[in-house]
Amino acid sequence: MPQVCSFPPVAASDARVLILGSMPGEASLRAGQYYAHERNAFWRIMGDLIGAGPALPYLARLGRLQAAGIALWDVIADCRRSGSLDADIVKESVRVNHFGGFFAAHSGIDRVYFNGGAAEAHFRRHVLPGLDGRSIRMLRLPSTSPAHAARSYAEKLAAWSVIVAE
Repeated sequence: MPQVCSFPPVAASDARVLILGSMPGEASLRAGQYYAHERNAFWRIMGDLIGAGPALPYLARLGRLQAAGIALWDVIADCRRSGSLDADIVKESVRVNHFGGFFAAHSGIDRVYFNGGAAEAHFRRHVLPGLDGRSIRMLRLPSTSPAHAARSYAEKLAAWSVIVAE
């Protein structure tokens, strides 16, 4: 089973919001881009919310996120996993990213939104205990993954609109 590694964070120094995934899927790892699977709704949602849609070049999308005060990262730095599903992550192999340093460098972040349940579970288990009571509002949003088909695009978009509502 291969060891897979996540990407560096995308974050301007004045970021106020952090969106966390669990670990990039195979399509994203191959492309070297967050949410690269063509059926993942993340960039479509970002297009509807802040103009960072999939028609823009990848670097322009990242720039729009940063201009909107949104940072993007994954909870897991590396793990063993076959395939793209969070359910296939070998729990004992999980090593999380260094959030203490990240939050120190991005002190304006006061809201964390999780792209699905696995990101939230790993953050609460591995990261939150080490944050020493830092005041962060946290909310799990419905996964944008094509594997999460229980909600329609309109329902996902409505839920995700909270990231620009405050």
